[in-house]
Amino acid sequence: MATLNPATGRFRLPARRRAAAGGGPDPVRAALAPLLAAHRTAHRTAHRAAHRAGPGRPGGLPARSAEAELLRGYAVAERMHRGQLRKSGAPYITHPLAVALILAGMGLDTTTLVAALLHDTVEDTPYTLGELRADFGDEIAVLVDGVTKLDGSRWGDRAEAETFRKIVLAAAADLRVLVIKLADRLHNLRTLRHQPEHKRARYAQASHELLVPFADRLGIHVLTREMDDLAFAARHPAEHEATRLAVRAALSRAGPTFGPATALLRPSLAEHGVKARVGVRPSHLYAVHQAFGGGLAGLRPCEAARLLLLVDGSTADCYIALGAVHAALHPVAGQVRDFIATPKDNLYRSLHTRVISPDGDPFEVIIRTEAMHPVAEYGIVAHIRDAGGDTGPTVAERRDLVWLSRLLAWQSGAPSAEFLDRLRADLAAGHVAAFTTRGDIVPLPAGATALDFAYALGPGTGDRCIGALVNGRLAPMSVQIRSGNVVQILTDPAGAPSEDWLGFAVSVPARLHIQRRLALRRAEQDAEAGRRRLVRALAGRDVDLLAAEARGDSLAVARDLGYSDADAMYAALGTGALGLDDLLARFVRP
Repeated sequence: MATLNPATGRFRLPARRRAAAGGGPDPVRAALAPLLAAHRTAHRTAHRAAHRAGPGRPGGLPARSAEAELLRGYAVAERMHRGQLRKSGAPYITHPLAVALILAGMGLDTTTLVAALLHDTVEDTPYTLGELRADFGDEIAVLVDGVTKLDGSRWGDRAEAETFRKIVLAAAADLRVLVIKLADRLHNLRTLRHQPEHKRARYAQASHELLVPFADRLGIHVLTREMDDLAFAARHPAEHEATRLAVRAALSRAGPTFGPATALLRPSLAEHGVKARVGVRPSHLYAVHQAFGGGLAGLRPCEAARLLLLVDGSTADCYIALGAVHAALHPVAGQVRDFIATPKDNLYRSLHTRVISPDGDPFEVIIRTEAMHPVAEYGIVAHIRDAGGDTGPTVAERRDLVWLSRLLAWQSGAPSAEFLDRLRADLAAGHVAAFTTRGDIVPLPAGATALDFAYALGPGTGDRCIGALVNGRLAPMSVQIRSGNVVQILTDPAGAPSEDWLGFAVSVPARLHIQRRLALRRAEQDAEAGRRRLVRALAGRDVDLLAAEARGDSLAVARDLGYSDADAMYAALGTGALGLDDLLARFVRP
């Protein structure tokens, strides 16, 4: 294995590998050159700070130590994957190297990149998690274990669902697990053409239903856009090509459309004292397809792109810039969306407005500060990057991860057979931001009702709700909540879920909790009915069930029959799953 020379700080191959290389360039360093360059570029400022701080002082790993770790991780991964090939015929090591390069391009820390290089070793080679932990430490072992699939031969049909559950649980401890998984999926989508056609479509659909929504929830829009388009191309190649051609044609005419608007904007911004960069931002292909479907004939530039204003200033300057935009270009009434005052769940912050161009076409303008831009593009990755690899506060403490907290809350109650369907439903839901009377934001899925709002406040509130005040007006629990609504839930200590609630509960956590409560109530009712039946039958044989319970006879009979407790046995009797005659014979001794 390659080693670090403490005298020079350089990475060295064993003598036999150097001899095989003929004294030429180090093959490991040559293979890793693009990754090392990307890592240096992304962390140049951090490396300078680390160099000034000196070894063992604040500022992170010095550049040399970071490179040594990457070289060591690559050397182990290359050795373990040696002889394995991708479907394309390329050596397998090209895949983990590409995943690490994607992450390096987003500025992820050295630990994440090393874990990316090693992410398939435990799953696809004889290298064990214990060996990896001994070689690279607990932190990298946790990241690799988090993205390692469960063994299909052991888990059978449950493997896929339980693998995703494992990723979710691992991400709760370290969000970098999910970021590595997303980069892994992105590279697999980039190389999907080498897979059989039927597998391409299925893999792309799973990406659209599960991985792309995860990227969106984490705010990593650079991944969302590319994964969206690659999955779109694999699932619907003809529609993808038609959209690509229509967008290309529309963008070729972007100058005459956006040029005059920009010419009006610049002096207006200057007049309002705002410094800003103005650029045309094309929409990604899948977004255009979703908006227009097959109606792409004559797609206009304003339908394929938007203007992006990056303000060199404070949050207040964004609102001044909004005024400047509206002063220069006629605004469309009711089309301002303020994601600065009310950020999205993933902390995306920008102002969106719709205006009319000089030639009469409406188009969208996005306004944000230079400081907001990295979060708008990279989401949680920007926070991890700024924290030097630390994922920061726990999931429960992060407002941008409320969705993950709720997912963690309901996932334990979902069996494998239902977990993926419920996860898809949870991730596919849109976003509504409602408010409590105290001004707290309550994020909800699109179409959510006051009942979903009640359960978002807590199971106790949901179970006892009897009505709601929406914007000060009395409303039923079935009323649909819209963004900006102020909601107050009315409760009754005697309130309880009813069957008809499932007709208008939308959110997965609310539905799961209601179903569990109703199932528990039915079990209690069945147990009560079964016990009454047994009491009557035993009374005719001069046996007192209460006394038998006090002696522990009922529990003994229940355990003998394979039930966890007497109530479970009574419930089985109540539903007819257990015969009365069989039970009587165990209580009535000859």
